[in-house]
Amino acid sequence: MLTIQTPEAVMFWFLAPLSVIAALGMLLVKKAVHSALLLAWVMITLAIFYIAQDALFLGIVQIVVYTGAVMMLFLFILMLVGVDASDSLTETIPGLRPIAITAALGFGGLLVSLIARAKLGHDAYGLTAANSNGNVEGLAQLLFSTYVWPFEVVSALLITAALGAMVLAHHQRAVPRVTQREQAIDYCSPWRNGSSSSPTCCATCYSARTSNRTFPR
Repeated sequence: MLTIQTPEAVMFWFLAPLSVIAALGMLLVKKAVHSALLLAWVMITLAIFYIAQDALFLGIVQIVVYTGAVMMLFLFILMLVGVDASDSLTETIPGLRPIAITAALGFGGLLVSLIARAKLGHDAYGLTAANSNGNVEGLAQLLFSTYVWPFEVVSALLITAALGAMVLAHHQRAVPRVTQREQAIDYCSPWRNGSSSSPTCCATCYSARTSNRTFPR
């Protein structure tokens, strides 16, 4: 019979609400960078939960691989490329949002039913027996013997999902991004039209204005 210690219960009731709030904020915030940071926090709390439940290998992999490598690479790409809030509100594929909401609700119901079937009427035994020879050895024995076929199927599904996400995410911008040259032309338009006499433009346009030369194009 598994007994929950008081420090473990305190840690759960402290981190679980923060994780849920961060997950909700990840869906509701407008900036993609903030969403990525909140997702990184959710991953860190999941790693802490794994380690607290004696799944040391999963906890370390969650921090090193997902949070430390994949998530930081994703955050770096977002900061390098840049994603506007207006881009996320534009549906490039009509009807995709209702399909995504329906699929999310169906997956959530399936997950809840699986957890209920695993918990109701069964006692929790912990990972003491599974970790008798070591956490990594016990996990490898289950993955590559009993669950080798589901493991390979899930790997293929993840690769397919990654390719599908890249195909769906690759689209032309609904509104072309304003270049630096266009911003400079708009900024210098009062000087070009002669409607402004204040030297607030760039040095090149100011010099052309004062010497009656042609403005740069």
